[in-house]
Formats: sequence, C-alpha cells, structure tokens
Amino acid sequence: MAIESLHLLAPAKVNLYLRVTGRRHDGYHLLATLMQKVGLYDKVQLELVPEGVELLCPDSDLPVDGENIAQRAAQLYFSTFRERLPAKSGVRITLEKNIPIAAGLGGGSSDAAAVLVGLDRLFQTGCSKGTLAELGVQLGADVPFFIYDWPAAWATGIGEELCSAPGLGDVEVVIVNPGFAVSTRWVYENFPLTLEEKKINLSNSLSKPDGVVSGNPFMHGCFESKALYNDLERVTQATYKEITVIKDKLRTAGASGTLMSGSGPTVFGIFSKAHKTTAADGCRQLRNIYKQTFLAAPLREGQSRFVR
Repeated sequence: MAIESLHLLAPAKVNLYLRVTGRRHDGYHLLATLMQKVGLYDKVQLELVPEGVELLCPDSDLPVDGENIAQRAAQLYFSTFRERLPAKSGVRITLEKNIPIAAGLGGGSSDAAAVLVGLDRLFQTGCSKGTLAELGVQLGADVPFFIYDWPAAWATGIGEELCSAPGLGDVEVVIVNPGFAVSTRWVYENFPLTLEEKKINLSNSLSKPDGVVSGNPFMHGCFESKALYNDLERVTQATYKEITVIKDKLRTAGASGTLMSGSGPTVFGIFSKAHKTTAADGCRQLRNIYKQTFLAAPLREGQSRFVR
C-alpha cells in the first residue's frame, strides 16, 4: 500500500569542534568540524498532493516560498527525479519550527534533509544516502550531515566530506539561544580580518598539531568536553558580548565545558549525568533569563527520524 503522508523529526546539531582550515577560490571556507545531533527537533509533515509544492509554517514568520530551504529542497527533488515520478506529483510540507532560526544549530539544513529523505520514502525512488547528500550540498553545506543517520560526524571540505564519529557520551546538553540572529555570511567574512588583527593567520592555525588536516582526531572514544573548540567563536563573541555572559552562566551552573555552536549565537554547555539534577537545574536557571533554552540529549545510534 502506498504511503500518503509522513511525519519526520529534524534534529538540531552542535559543533563540538570547528576549525577553519582555508578558503576556496569561490569564497567558501574549508572546515574541519565535529558535529553532533541533539534531541531538539523541528517537525516536518509531508503529504502527497496532485501537483506543486506547498509549504506551511504555522506560528512562524518564516517565508513559505523559494526563500525557504525546505521549499527549495522539494523543488530540487522533483526537478531531479521528474522522469521517475508519476505525471502528477506534488507535496504539501507543514513545518513546525522549534529550533531557533539563524542560530548555528543547523535547523534549516535539517529541515531540508528531512524533506529530501521523506520524499524519497514517499515516492519510493530508492535513492542512496550518498545520492541524497549530493543533492543536499546544492542547498547548503550542512545538509549532507542530516541526510545520514549517524548521530555524529567528522566533516571536512566545506562540511560535505563526512565520516561517522563517536561524538558525545552519556551527557546532557543545555542549549541557550540569546534571542537574536547572527548572519553566517557576516561571521565568515569577518573571520580573516579578526585573525589578522590578533596576529594569527590560517597558516598558523593549520600548523597546530591536532591532526585536523590529515584526518579525524576524534576517531576513538567519546568526545571529551576539554576538547571543545570553535574558531568562529572569537568573531561572533567580539561583537556580541552576551555569548561570554552565557558561557559564564553555564559554567556556574555546573557545565564541564561550554562553546558557541557554528557561527552562533547559540551557546551550549555539556553536563555530566553523574549528577542527574544539575543539567535540569541549570536549564531552569538559564530559561528564566533566555526564553529559548533547551535541555537535550545527544542522539544515539538507531534513532529514527520517522515518526510514523
């Protein structure tokens, strides 16, 4: 029996480690980053309709046209596989946003990946994850990470060259968004200037003996909070002082490590489960100040994105 609709979860991610290793001629920056999916989700519903792509974003100010990456993902899927689909094929996408927007958590990329994976399931096109990832990178560098089912991955290139990684162990993550957006483009455009001002350059960054250029330094064992690192944090933090404030509050609440995710401005803290109430108490404390504060667990192997 053909499937008429699907409900999917689109998880957020945090960057546990992010180093900028260079810049391509087309302006894209090259990265070495360890990304971890966490249990903070957007909800994506796909329903078959006779034709076209309709996007609904209830209780959200997000655009519902081609400016929305979920809409573009559906259009890309239909244009790519037109010959393999019924003559009249369309989809209605209902997107329930829970992941803060423009926050360094990959919400839009995750939504796009959910649309691609869900449409492949609905229309039974039998695409491999690699094929869908090749489509996804046309939409955004983080999309391939969300195509694969890995809880965590080491990414290089512009973020599209991936391999599975252990990621976080038995911990809780408190995620704090200060309530304002930061342009990823602005952060990357200001990264070389910031390095120059601090008399640090990309060559020096590459020469650090942490193995990021030759391979994945996090291949063995769970990630430890002492290894948290983000090159982009210094750029965003220099303009948005609230990031430093949040990090201090998370450490005071008991976090063993804190970091800004991606280009920011979201900050997260890692809490050991040895003290079960610490993370929950810390989350409550921070939520009294920052409305968009979440307690989430790292995703585990085998967790499905399909609700139905």
